[in-house]
Amino acid sequence: MSSLIHKGELRFASYYGDHMVLQKSPERAVLWGRGPEGAEGAATEEAEEAPESRGIWRVALDPVEAGGPYNVTAAAPSCAATLTDVLFGDIWLCGGQSNMWLQMSKIFNASKELNRSRKYPHVRIFMAALNLSETERTDLIQVEIPWSVPPANVAQFSAVCWLFGRYLYRTLQYPIGLVESCWGGTPVEVWSSSRALQRCGLDGTNNSKDHQSFPYTYCKDCSLDSTGPKENSVLWNAMIHPLLNMTVKGAIWYQETSMDSKTSTLSTYQRGSKNEAFPNIRWHQTADNGFVPNSRMRKTFMAVALDLPDARSPFGTIHPRDKQDVARRLTLGARAVAYNEKHVSFEGPFPKKLSVSAPMSVNITYDQKVSVTPSKSIFEIFCSGVQTPYGTEPRWVEAPIMHWGPATVQLSTSSCPLPHAVAAVRYAWRDWPCNFKACAIYSANRVLPAPPFDLPLSSRRKPGT
Repeated sequence: MSSLIHKGELRFASYYGDHMVLQKSPERAVLWGRGPEGAEGAATEEAEEAPESRGIWRVALDPVEAGGPYNVTAAAPSCAATLTDVLFGDIWLCGGQSNMWLQMSKIFNASKELNRSRKYPHVRIFMAALNLSETERTDLIQVEIPWSVPPANVAQFSAVCWLFGRYLYRTLQYPIGLVESCWGGTPVEVWSSSRALQRCGLDGTNNSKDHQSFPYTYCKDCSLDSTGPKENSVLWNAMIHPLLNMTVKGAIWYQETSMDSKTSTLSTYQRGSKNEAFPNIRWHQTADNGFVPNSRMRKTFMAVALDLPDARSPFGTIHPRDKQDVARRLTLGARAVAYNEKHVSFEGPFPKKLSVSAPMSVNITYDQKVSVTPSKSIFEIFCSGVQTPYGTEPRWVEAPIMHWGPATVQLSTSSCPLPHAVAAVRYAWRDWPCNFKACAIYSANRVLPAPPFDLPLSSRRKPGT
């Protein structure tokens, strides 16, 4: 649906349409669009009008309980526009890179999963088209997949996003709306506003060598292997900023290694949503230097998936086809963090204490009971003063697992004999730390893998938890 209007017409913004999901109570769903000067918005439920700007109308509905379907009408004295088959439920934004983009038709058991989608007509999908812009857009430039009822268009939709929504629906039993806005091979800076970049101490202007002057650009034939734009903020401007008027429950974000040398975070969408409790559920295939939840990002967590490699993936090893486990782990996080479900475990074991227990060993005490598989190489210790052909220098050396208990693991430090000192311990700190679901440390029921870590020997449990 184009955001442009002809004289006398009244339209909803591009991401409203038949079969859509609007955010349920206690939030107030926002409706907006364009129309002739003097147009006023009205809807099937009582709404609060907002001032118009350049032919833009906007209303906020009173809170509506989950359910439907409804017809939603915007009316002006001489024209009207109606949305049909509208449900109220929770809306989730799905963003990031190519593993978020990976389609349902490309994952393990795709045919079975697509056939199963017919059983979930209340999980609705929408996808923004790939566009970039130098300036912040009010509305999406184009739509790739309009609001659809499964199985329509599910094969071309994000597998992680769809499966996450389906698993959530099985728990919540009310409508779920899924909005996909992602582009493969893009650094997080292109998804961040210039204001957020400046707050992170980064340049908020476009100074890429590849930068070209453009009002906006559409990528029609981009594939899984395509490298996306690198100019700062251009995808924020075109594919995220327009969604700020959409009332949502939360977001899942899949950022891969295009940003592995950076520590900036995408946080502007949370602030712009006018909802401090907005839970941004983010999955990362490799390790980050920080931990979440923390004092700055309390409603955020990471679901670990480093134990799900796929050496035979026809899309390359960086695109594993098991998205079912990724989505299940994300769903556990959403239930615990976004929906405040008690007694839902969503974090794998993490060290709460590291200590030297004997001249040749280090003890790790975890924050929960663990299931352990012996390994000689997945743990490493940082050994100071190692003699090399180039002189004495510190280095990481392997630390085999010697013994373990219900919540402890003991590592051998024989590869770092006295007088050398063990300064730090790290776990699974590599691109491919283990084979499929075969890492060394899991929760006691083997559902959740331990996250990678790199901690000084004096470290305790991550702050804020």
